[in-house]
Amino acid sequence: MNTLESKVMDQLKQAMRSKDEAALRTLRAIKAAILVEKTAAGAKDELTEADELKLLQKLVKQRKDSLEIFRTQKREDLAKTEEEEIAIIEQFLPKQLSEAELEAQVREIIAAAGASSPADMGKVMGVASRQLAGKADGKAISEMVKKILAS
Repeated sequence: MNTLESKVMDQLKQAMRSKDEAALRTLRAIKAAILVEKTAAGAKDELTEADELKLLQKLVKQRKDSLEIFRTQKREDLAKTEEEEIAIIEQFLPKQLSEAELEAQVREIIAAAGASSPADMGKVMGVASRQLAGKADGKAISEMVKKILAS
């Protein structure tokens, strides 16, 4: 079984051989997050694919939040580090939907749910979050749902 952990370990070995500091730093962070997740109270021995996806999305979100802060503080050196790490983590995530693809899928979900006004946002978000998990950022999904329901 080709788990996230085995993929990370393979890439970690390659990064050590090529002395790629950004990759080493990021892959070690992913490995640590997997270890924390596996040893958490009540955790299973193996992470499911959904658990792995959630873990990677959380790591990307943390780095994007930091990136935003560093940019507002004009700390390009730190922002560059976050960008490198985001790019490496995203290699393990499924391809993200483009804005047009996201809009088309959200419109389908809204039509299927029979939503027609911003008051139906909760109903749509539940379905959209499940269907688009890993393919789009939760914030992007939320903004697209708001935009479509408001029009």
